[in-house]
Amino acid sequence: MLVPLSYNLRSIWVRRAPTALTVLGIAATVAVVAGVLALQQGFQSLYSESGREDLVVFLRPGALNEGDSIFSRDRGLKLIKSLPEIEEHAGRPLASMECYLAVRRLRVGGGETNVPIRGVQPATWTLRGGDVQVVEGRAFEPGSDEVVVGEKLLGRIQGCSVGDVVQINTTPFKVVGVLASQGPFASEIWGDLDRMLDALQRYGPNRVLARLRPEVDVTAFAERMEDHKEVPAKVLTEREYLTSQTEYLSATLVFLSVFLGVVMGVAAVFTATNTMLSSIAARTHEIGILLASGFRPLPIFLSFMSEALVLGLAGGIVGWLAVLPINGIETGTTNFQTFTEVAFAFRVTPQVAGTAIAFSLLLGLLGGALPAWRAARMTPVEALRRQ
Repeated sequence: MLVPLSYNLRSIWVRRAPTALTVLGIAATVAVVAGVLALQQGFQSLYSESGREDLVVFLRPGALNEGDSIFSRDRGLKLIKSLPEIEEHAGRPLASMECYLAVRRLRVGGGETNVPIRGVQPATWTLRGGDVQVVEGRAFEPGSDEVVVGEKLLGRIQGCSVGDVVQINTTPFKVVGVLASQGPFASEIWGDLDRMLDALQRYGPNRVLARLRPEVDVTAFAERMEDHKEVPAKVLTEREYLTSQTEYLSATLVFLSVFLGVVMGVAAVFTATNTMLSSIAARTHEIGILLASGFRPLPIFLSFMSEALVLGLAGGIVGWLAVLPINGIETGTTNFQTFTEVAFAFRVTPQVAGTAIAFSLLLGLLGGALPAWRAARMTPVEALRRQ
């Protein structure tokens, strides 16, 4: 026979002042952990959800990202024109060479940061379709010293408004448009490939972006390209490539959330334990009556554990609600794999909510285990005699 849950709920209400402190302690811990996880989810989803499965990225063998990769122009052209697996449009391969480099730029509020500069060919716009759009001004003219800037750079990086001039090494580029994208491209500056190669003093592209024919098995094709005699390359779908660019920072943020959760969780557990011990000390006679009425030690233990779980659940819900207002707030940080700043929004996803609630229940269980065990070990005579 189990102790009715209403008994525990009534006890929580009677002792609402210490209960509120316990709930707030757990809520504060949960809010910090959930906030860091919302940051990690926002950063990761920016890359993973914007990557496409129908596009593939060709990199130099062994390269971890496009900043580490580089082709000669002739090799890039040979790769595009010699592979029958690449889909064609209007008699031309649907592929584009792109160069990439991080360049130091001044922030609006002071200081400097790395901003990605990307040189693209006209085929890039065809490949991307509606994923990347010019929402203000116009696209740059091929072969000209013009650029379009990502919308996330506006108000954060100096010289990024339409009509401004972006100085890249010794070459001035006029800003003629603003680029919108759901992915990391909204934090980049785009220009013509040939003009960017000259300005950046590079001899070839960093990667080739292409669309394969629908019948091509990407996995088998990637294995063949690793051992290609003339143009060996590392091949990944765009989604695989972009997801791989989140590993270091995502791991760092997850570690930070675990570290903060442990440090703050210890304090929250002690608070919950103290509250439960005080509650048991004040209810010793009630425990004695329950034991004398026929309730066994296990139901007594489960009763107080359920009370601790209610406290943990309440703290988790309050902590999750406290984090909800930051959902969608824009922020920026450095991607450790490319060492460039990228702007993204906090995302309080169902995964974050589930982790927060599970963590709060764990804190409640840890905080209530010792008091519940003490309550279950009492004998009816001992409990009724205690003052």
